[in-house]
Order: sequence, then C-alpha cells, then structure tokens
Amino acid sequence: MNLVVLGATGSIGASTLDVAARHPERYRVFALTAHGSADQLARLCRRHRPRYAVLSSAAENADLRRAFAEFGTELVFGAGALEALAAHGETDAVMAGIVGAAGLASTLAAVRAGKRVLLANKEALVMAGPLVMRAARESGAQLLPVDSEHNAVFQCFSDAKAVRKVVLTASGGPFRAAALDSLKSVTPEQACAHPNWVMGRKISVDSATMMNKGLEVIEASFLFGLAPEKIEVLIHPQSIVHSLVEYADGSVIAQLSNPDMRVPIAHALAYPERIDSGVAPLDLAAARNLSFERPDFARFPCLGLAYEALARGGTAPAVLNAANEVAVEAFLAGRLAFTGIAGVIAETLMAVPPSAADHLEQIMEADARARSQADQRVLALAA
Repeated sequence: MNLVVLGATGSIGASTLDVAARHPERYRVFALTAHGSADQLARLCRRHRPRYAVLSSAAENADLRRAFAEFGTELVFGAGALEALAAHGETDAVMAGIVGAAGLASTLAAVRAGKRVLLANKEALVMAGPLVMRAARESGAQLLPVDSEHNAVFQCFSDAKAVRKVVLTASGGPFRAAALDSLKSVTPEQACAHPNWVMGRKISVDSATMMNKGLEVIEASFLFGLAPEKIEVLIHPQSIVHSLVEYADGSVIAQLSNPDMRVPIAHALAYPERIDSGVAPLDLAAARNLSFERPDFARFPCLGLAYEALARGGTAPAVLNAANEVAVEAFLAGRLAFTGIAGVIAETLMAVPPSAADHLEQIMEADARARSQADQRVLALAA
C-alpha cells in the first residue's frame, strides 16, 4: 500500500510513520509533506525514503531539491502539490494529518479521487461535512476516522437505526478542576501541558477549552449521520474509554485502550484487519478506577458554542472553526487571554450569519469573513 502522510512533521505524522515502519511488508511511504519545516522533513525522508516530499509554504529552491534527491526523493513546492499527491494515481491511502482549515483542500482532493482517507483533520468535516460526505459517496472513497473518539465509535457502530446515542469522552484537559477565576491568567505553556496526550500546541489549547470536543461533536454528526441530540460528551479523566455507543435495547458498547494515537492509526491503516500498533496492552487492574462526569458548560463555553453552530447549520461550523483558529493563535502569541477565546468565537458567530455550504467557494468565503471578524475582535480586546 502506497501511503501519503499529509502533515508528516506533526504528532499524527510521527505516530503514522511509527506504525507503518513496523510493517514494511504492507506499507510503502510514497510521499511526506510539511508546511515549512525543511530540516524536519529532510530527516524523515532520509529515514523513510519516499518518492516525493512537499514543502507547501516554501518557494522553489534548487539547493533543497538537490539535498532531498540524495535520499531518492523528489521535492516539490506549494499547496497545489499537496492536492496532486493526495489524488496521485499511485496513492492508495492518505493520512490527512494537517491541522486546521489548511488541511481541507488536500483532504477533499483525496476523497474526490476515491482514496482510503485516514481522517485526522477533523476540520475538513467541521467546515465542509456535507460536501466531503457527498464526495465520498460519489467517488467510493473509504473514509476512516483517526481521532481516537471517532475511531472508537466506528469500532462500536453496527446498526445505525438502533443507535440511541453516541458518547464521546473527553479528558477535561489541564483545567478540569481549576478554580474558574484562575483561568484568566492561564499561560500558553500551562494550556499546552495536557495530562494524558502528547499533541501539538493548537490542539492542546483546543483540548483545554474543550473546543476540540466541540469540533468532534460536529464531525461525528456528519460522519455517522447523527442528530446533535444523539451525541453526548462525558468527561473521563483517565482517557482509557475513548467512546461509547448506546443502543435501543439498552446495550452500551465501548472501545478502550491506552491513550496513544497509534491505536486508532493502526486500526484505520489495516482495516478490516488488525495489526500491531506498538502500544502496550491495557492493564485495567493497574488503572483501577474509570470515572465519568458531565461537562460544566460555564467552565467550557466553547463546547456549547460548537453545539450551537451545529444546530445553525450551513456555514456556521466553518465560522466557528475559523474564529477558533484566530483566537487560539492570538492566545498562543500572548495577544489574548485564555478566557477571551470563547468570547471571540461567540461574537464572530453573531457577526457572520450562516449561509448555504453547498460548494467549497461558499465555505471558504465564510471562513475568510470569520477570520476578519475574529481578528478585529482580538485587536479590540488588546486596545
């Protein structure tokens, strides 16, 4: 299987390459991509020897081309190269691991080309769920969720008509039990110190605000065809039960594993088979207690905003995502307080009313408008 890893230098890319390297007889790394980290990408190419590599934000550079050629890798440049390799005739599977709206076009290209798409880029479905799902039906693409929660639902999902509800679990992040008045002074370093998972900075902040879970609620609605009221969120600090599916007869089926992204990645790579992921077996006796609690929407207003955007429909989820990306970037840069993130998102949702989201152009127009509004709000708060 020829594998393309979009976002190879991130944490999802690293886990994907680790799993693939354990099964060289099954997987060939066909292409690796990065935004602009030439040195990191070169190190990966030196080890995995892909045929192609992409630097999506870099201009043509003959010296870099020659350097990568030493590994037998052809280096190409620009965002268009991501889409070309995702849809390449020799590509079998695409790990969609680019974070945020930047990953939408390449993910959609892979779907339209009928590939096996390992979906770690939740924003693709958040922004353009109906469009992506329609493209998958038309092309015959195999869309396999990699987010641990959606992969868990996928493993537990058997009879859609009999599903009473789906429960997505959340760790609660680093501030689950912190005093509410202390959140105003949270630093980026504190927000990125996740208690259970090793993730990039943006997704770590999303976990701390629980926007990550809100985006997952929207993704689950499109991926599994569920109404918002059939998707529940529970806080589960141990991050061992990744999701549960409750059926009409009262049965509840759950997927459990150690909190390591290699588990869902291995499942999606090999589906319907099972392969070794390199993750240690789960020791429930050592875990001792598995606890659950309902989320406090006053502590986690971003979760409520996500449900609101899903209920509004159209471009509202794309607006939500765009505003969140702007607000999180501002927080990480020290230009916005942690507690200001939800406010920027809420005001942007009010300022940019939803419209139809039938075409990519409509979605990207809403995305641009939302970013402009969110930027203005951040500037106003900093003044």
